[in-house]
Amino acid sequence: MRGAVRRISVSVAACVALVAAVAPVRAEDPARPAPRAQAPSGPCALAGPPDSGARYFEGVPTPGNFARSTGTVRAYTVFVDFPDAPATVTPRERYAEFFPAVSDYFARASYGRLDYRPMPRFSWIRMSKPLASYGIGRGVPFSPGYAALTAEVARAVRAEADPGAYDLLNVLVTPNAGPDALETVLSVTYSGGTFDFGRGAVPFAGSFVWSRQTGDSPWRVLAHENGHAFGLPDLYLDGGGGTTAGHWDLMDEDWGPANDLMAWHKWKLGWLGADQAVCADAPGTREFTLRPLSVPGGTKLVTVPLDGERALTLEARTKSALDAAVCRPGVLVAGVGTRVAAGEGPVRVRDATPGSAGCFRDPNVNAALSDAAYQPGQTFTDRAHGIAVQVLGVDAAGDYRVRVARGAQAVASLPPASEPLPSASVPTTPVPTTPVPSLAAPSERLPQQAAAGDGFREALERLRQAVCAQWWAARLPGCGR
Repeated sequence: MRGAVRRISVSVAACVALVAAVAPVRAEDPARPAPRAQAPSGPCALAGPPDSGARYFEGVPTPGNFARSTGTVRAYTVFVDFPDAPATVTPRERYAEFFPAVSDYFARASYGRLDYRPMPRFSWIRMSKPLASYGIGRGVPFSPGYAALTAEVARAVRAEADPGAYDLLNVLVTPNAGPDALETVLSVTYSGGTFDFGRGAVPFAGSFVWSRQTGDSPWRVLAHENGHAFGLPDLYLDGGGGTTAGHWDLMDEDWGPANDLMAWHKWKLGWLGADQAVCADAPGTREFTLRPLSVPGGTKLVTVPLDGERALTLEARTKSALDAAVCRPGVLVAGVGTRVAAGEGPVRVRDATPGSAGCFRDPNVNAALSDAAYQPGQTFTDRAHGIAVQVLGVDAAGDYRVRVARGAQAVASLPPASEPLPSASVPTTPVPTTPVPSLAAPSERLPQQAAAGDGFREALERLRQAVCAQWWAARLPGCGR
């Protein structure tokens, strides 16, 4: 919040291709030294509105009044309860709901460029008044309620620490205070302004986490809120209007399986090296090689500017520890509007399979966009701006080759996208047959274990699909298409 059994004949060649398709790729290694990043610059560094101030926009670089997102970031972390909602767990138990998971997430997502260090104060701070007295509700301004709460925190710790001396403040509220997260999400971040902790006004970035989220990684609510502290906007639509980016970014869907941040956000946060973000602003045709976000090194982002405030972004996404819901790996194409406010859809993923039901089933994942990535042989075209993007293939190392054409003449003269090589085919995860639970009921969970005997049949089906995904396999028994 801002403020998803058939008989098989397998040849030796098919087995070789299957091994290539499932071979392990380079692992993430946040511990290794990361190449130096730099603030976004150049013709693709599209700024936000000149009066953005403390508001959240996609413009780059991020204004300096937000918490820094590179280097060592110290997060002063406190625990709060109320007279009418005393804590029922210890501070260390509440802390363990979020750490070390949040720190590990930022280390991996930033390729080691963000060293996030929580600084916990392991005792409950009892507020002076009942919860209702603070006027806490979804979408309320910082003052008066949150300002009063923050002032009480400052007074309680004054003899021990100065919260204003840290990069950001985490307030973890006892989970039994306020409504359940399934009823109302109260977690919120206020940043970009100043606050006086008692020693003069200082830049303020504070994340307040309430209740507990359901799903496979409930700690991600704090990572999402801290994303706001770093200046990232919400990508979902306000007022229950749905999602425009789906599970492709933590700033849209932060419930359910783990998901990474999109490449534009990594660039905005200073997590990409100077050679990892490429600007395709010149007319004509160019080719690029994209390394998946989950793998260190290589080009992570190709930006195709449309005008001074809009661009298309290209990035390679594959299933990984940070992208557990990727069921159709490939090149993700998205539109970014740097002057579109948070909650109004500043990032909109372009769906490679419009009208499909998707390929991932989870009550916390937008199924329709789960198969949005473009695969080898597919082309995205924006005729209004004279842009075409072709996915040419993926090599044995897992890097994707794309061709970008700018200008009507360049688009018209494009040859067909190359057929993927045998080693380049990336099978799509089959759509489970379990009915899709309503997104309005996130408490529903899908069965996590199949019935006895189903696992073998499913393994055979995955084997068949992996083999049949090869371009040369059309005439194999069981692969007719």
